[in-house]
Amino acid sequence: MNLRRDPFQAIADPTRRAILLLVAAQSMTAGAIAANFDTARPTVSRHLQILTECDLLEQEQHGREIRYHLNPGKMKEIAEFLEPFRMMWEGRFSKLENVMKKFKNRK
Repeated sequence: MNLRRDPFQAIADPTRRAILLLVAAQSMTAGAIAANFDTARPTVSRHLQILTECDLLEQEQHGREIRYHLNPGKMKEIAEFLEPFRMMWEGRFSKLENVMKKFKNRK
């Protein structure tokens, strides 16, 4: 049985977020990704496995190399889920800013 992991749980980890930022610019091998971290390569491989199981990363075979790259569809799905929350907080911060301006003008 192949269980899918929760992508939000996966991106809760700072190392996995850093990996996503790395491969956002270009596809990379596991070794190239691991070279950016002060952890053991098997630890980075485990992070890559989790991100792949969540469909946040995709693997592509190039000869003997496996390169990892972002899955833009899954990233868009996450962004679409978060958008209403972003808009809600943006509205709240805007209201707070207006209150602070009024308060500052009273002084």
